[in-house]
Amino acid sequence: MKLAVIGTGYVGLVSGVCFSELGNEVICVDNATSKIELLNNGEVPIHEPGLKELIASNTEAGRLSFTTDLAAAVNASEIIIIAVGTPSLPDGKANLAYIEQAAEEIGRAINGYKVVVVKSTVPVGTNEKVAAIIRNYATESFDFASVPEFLREGTAVKDTLNPDRIIIGTESERAAEMLTALHRPLTDQITITDVRSSEMIKYASNAFLATKISFINEIANICEKVGADVEEVAKGMGMDRRIGSSFLKAGIGYGGSCFPKDTQALIQIAGQMDYDFKLLKSVVEVNRDQRFNVIRKLDELLGDVTGRTIGIWGLAFKPETDDVRDAPAFEIMETLLERGALVKAYDPIASSNFEKAFDRSEVEYCTSAQEAAEGADALCILTEWKEFINIPLSDIQKWLKTPNLIDGRNIYREEDLEETPFAYYSIGRPKMNNGVKETNPILSF
Repeated sequence: MKLAVIGTGYVGLVSGVCFSELGNEVICVDNATSKIELLNNGEVPIHEPGLKELIASNTEAGRLSFTTDLAAAVNASEIIIIAVGTPSLPDGKANLAYIEQAAEEIGRAINGYKVVVVKSTVPVGTNEKVAAIIRNYATESFDFASVPEFLREGTAVKDTLNPDRIIIGTESERAAEMLTALHRPLTDQITITDVRSSEMIKYASNAFLATKISFINEIANICEKVGADVEEVAKGMGMDRRIGSSFLKAGIGYGGSCFPKDTQALIQIAGQMDYDFKLLKSVVEVNRDQRFNVIRKLDELLGDVTGRTIGIWGLAFKPETDDVRDAPAFEIMETLLERGALVKAYDPIASSNFEKAFDRSEVEYCTSAQEAAEGADALCILTEWKEFINIPLSDIQKWLKTPNLIDGRNIYREEDLEETPFAYYSIGRPKMNNGVKETNPILSF
């Protein structure tokens, strides 16, 4: 099939590249000339494992191209996929300006029957608005559909080529048949539904996963107080097929481009329908507060952090991506600076992106993990990069001024800390000091 993908962010670029890998002819469109020039030169504007290699092979095979000419791409394609950004507005609503602009340009360009697919995450009812905009300008017939994405940054290529399911929301039998044929090489788990339900499935899925994360973090906080181990608790919970083990890893909360934006948007959607989504509001509140557990643990270890040097490992919101959107590191580092601490930070991939958004003279951005840890009064691990996991604790001990370690992602095990001098605080597990696990007082009822 011949496809045009409008938008070359995470969703658009990965989707377009993967569809070309399946043998389709794909034109990826973006109005950012610099981005298109980068892609045409074989470079990739985002860090995503496996993506650069797929771009190279499919471009060479003639199945994949990049352009700023939206009209030409629409004219040459049977299916038009809209994958532009829908960032949050200050009130939490989704900003639909980019998708509305894309709809107008598509409407002006349509030169024959097309299927227009919205893959961007949008509030319920947006597909119908997009179709109305296209109709205002189009002189040819078209059908529209909602096909939400469920990829994860860091494993986006794998998720796109091996999806759990494909959701197609459309009222058109012809569009449903074309889109089913397009996605059938990926999976036979294809569900056809109405457009509004498809839009809601995306928000509901992300809200539920965010709820699981906030729930296990609340359990972790209780585990710390009663002397239980949240990892053992999560393991036992996950063995229940009704619950499952995914998204039950305690830490310092979620970030990124999806969960924060989509939970806020769904709260706004509910509010517009005069419904108070109390549960999801609590999920957001818990997640925001969870980040400050690192600060509370530092206070407990060091007391006043004024004038103290704090090493930070990890600035991306998760490993295997350079995305720093809504990363916990922002609020943690801001709080440390407000309290007079000196901060040395390192990330294997995301440092430059983070520094662009957080360009503070008080922060020393380092070029290695060792440089960030050397001479620090405490080290805080905020992203679970493999590089950090593979560094021997004996090396970290040598680098630090004092062996204080706050593990915000639980990358170390209790046995790793035995016979070490570390004061070690993790999330939802007993503290350790000089290799000995601290015991909690006996509970009385």
